[in-house]
Amino acid sequence: MHRGDDVAVVEKAALFSSLPEPWPRDLIPQIQASLRETSQKVFVLDDDPTGTQTVHDTIVLTEWSVAALIRELESADPVCYILTNSRGVNAAKAVALNLEIARNLRAASERTGRSYSIISRSDSTLRGHFPAETDALAAADAPADGVLIIPAFMAGGRFTIHGAHYVEEGSLLVPAAQTPYAKDVVFGYQHSDLRRWVEEKTGGRVNSAAVVSLSIDVIRGEGPDGALAKLEKLAGGAVCVVDAVSERDLEVVALACIRAEAAGKRLIYRSAASFAGIRGGIPLRPTLNAADIRPLSEYGGLVVVGSYVKKSSDQLAALLASGMAKPVELPVAQLLASGDAASFLTPIVDALAAILRGGDHAVLYTSRELISGSDDESSLEIGRRVSQSLVDITRRLPVVPRFIIAKGGITSSDLATDALGIKRARVLGQILPGIPVWQPDADSRYPGGAYVVFPGNVGDDGALLRALRILAG
Repeated sequence: MHRGDDVAVVEKAALFSSLPEPWPRDLIPQIQASLRETSQKVFVLDDDPTGTQTVHDTIVLTEWSVAALIRELESADPVCYILTNSRGVNAAKAVALNLEIARNLRAASERTGRSYSIISRSDSTLRGHFPAETDALAAADAPADGVLIIPAFMAGGRFTIHGAHYVEEGSLLVPAAQTPYAKDVVFGYQHSDLRRWVEEKTGGRVNSAAVVSLSIDVIRGEGPDGALAKLEKLAGGAVCVVDAVSERDLEVVALACIRAEAAGKRLIYRSAASFAGIRGGIPLRPTLNAADIRPLSEYGGLVVVGSYVKKSSDQLAALLASGMAKPVELPVAQLLASGDAASFLTPIVDALAAILRGGDHAVLYTSRELISGSDDESSLEIGRRVSQSLVDITRRLPVVPRFIIAKGGITSSDLATDALGIKRARVLGQILPGIPVWQPDADSRYPGGAYVVFPGNVGDDGALLRALRILAG
């Protein structure tokens, strides 16, 4: 137990073996057919770029004008991601972003006559602006009947069982509140039982006893009809936490949700990456290989590591130990003390350019000591300054890297929008499970390149090195 958490560490194999058998039928074809019948499009509002972890051949936008949304509603694609990067701003700005997007979507829908559903995609380890973002989406339109909490993410080893959320560590399932993610300086929490987590995050506005559970027993034992019966009872913005151990579990839930919405229920989703793709009818497919990814130049490739979570630091250490990429450190304490950031960054830009011109791969990384402020806002501001420095370095490079790997959600978002000028990209697929590759449109500063969005909390210690080896051929 940990900090008041009431969920115990368990053996994964033992707990999984105690569960009912999964629903026996593949439901993706039915989900796809239902989306065609309703002509509904799924928009995933992604609070950092890692939400594209499970999809392929899908468009992602970094801007959300009515004109841009009309273009996507007129496309036959069933899903569109909108990168808000709201996890990197304060709650008030996150609310404003969600309100603006929701209102623009409604205007675009009225112009095109096509209906849509919104998923608020966030972190599988429960970090992010909840309930602020789902409250904003509810306020922007008709009141919601239910808010579904679906943080399971199979590729990352995150599972929800009997209402408790777990993170896989070796042979164990560790309650989420007992992992380093729960100690996040901005988004920390104390409860792994999602019912108590909802009460904690809503400041008691939603009592844990009032939270509905869509259990693994119903999902696997009664299938879409049983799940639909549960959803039909949601009213008045009730919060419902959803169990899931496999993609098939989420297929059951997604099909039930589509049917509930078709019958008039208004649902808002707060989910991790796995549900977002399945709700849009996108099946999983094998990971990409070197032949699937076109190198943009003959120079070396660039890896940028901004994430500070332990997993990122361990992966960086394995990469550095391999000697496959030459290191260039951004010393954060010195950066923050510097009165002239542009001049301070110049030798770093020059060092990276020399490595890339020589055909070697380079890894630019922030010094590993996390420097926090005195409160949430000052900590976010330090993070913004560091991320802006990584953006400035990347933008100032005089050579085009063969490929770019961005490690960390905020890092990959800021590099995409500010350094590379990406407004629209196509998600090609995943280079490793949970690690998407984007191909930016022609109007970006990296047209047609391979841009790898590598989440901070995904993969084992050798994953970053493996991704670099695949890209290097």
